[in-house]
Formats: sequence, C-alpha cells, structure tokens
Amino acid sequence: MSPTREVFKIHLMAYLLYLTGAFATLLGTLHFFFPLLFDFDQAMPREGTPLRPFQLWFIRYATLRSDVRGLIWVMNHWSSFWILTCGLLDLFWTQWLHLSFGPLISIWLALAWFVRAASQLYMGRRHGDWLILLGFAAIGALHVLVAVVPLP
Repeated sequence: MSPTREVFKIHLMAYLLYLTGAFATLLGTLHFFFPLLFDFDQAMPREGTPLRPFQLWFIRYATLRSDVRGLIWVMNHWSSFWILTCGLLDLFWTQWLHLSFGPLISIWLALAWFVRAASQLYMGRRHGDWLILLGFAAIGALHVLVAVVPLP
C-alpha cells in the first residue's frame, strides 16, 4: 500500500472516531429523555392489573407498577451514561488509545456496540431496525479496527 493511502486510512479512522464520538455523545445525552420522548407514561400506566411478583430463588418481592417504572428509568439513565461515556472516550481517543491497555478499551467499546446492535432486534425486524443494527455494528467494527491498526 502506498504511503499516501496509508496516511488516508489512518486519517479516515481518526475522523470516524470523532464522528462516532459526537454521535454517541449526542445519543447518550438525548437518551436521558427517552422515557418522556417515547411516552412511557402512556405505554405503562401507573394503575392497572397487578403484576406478578418478582421471584429469584428464595427471594420473593411483590412487584408494583412503580417498581417497573422506576427500573425503566434506572436502566435508561445507566444506558444513557454508558453511551455518553463511549462518546467521550471516542472524542478523546488521543488520550488513551496509545496506552498499553488502549486496544483493550477499544475492544471493550466494540463489544458494547455489538451488544447494542444485536439488541435492536428486541425492537423488531423491520427495515429500519436492520439499518440501525448495521449502523451500531459498523461502530463496533470500527473499534475492532482501531484496536488492531495503530493510530498515531
């Protein structure tokens, strides 16, 4: 490969890291408000038929709708924070990627994006779901590539 193509490839990967970082930072910030934006109140009313209790081995807990609604908010905020963290790591890749454990962080981020991609199938199997899955899988693939191809 010519030196010019090699430099282009490295610059492209760096540019894509910044692009995915900006995307994830925006998505992570927006994600904090998804329960409001997707009208979770209407989807899961506060009143209704009783829910079956949570049971795990010897633990039995009378589950209320408020518990499930709270769990949705907790998990959403945790997901939001994780997505935001992924974005910030990508935006500041020059601070950590060159370190001895930098490729491990990149692989960990790739795994997170692959899990997110596969999880899209919980939403459905419509054309848009497959496009979203492919987009998140591409971000994961970028992180694998960045882990194995050193950037300056």
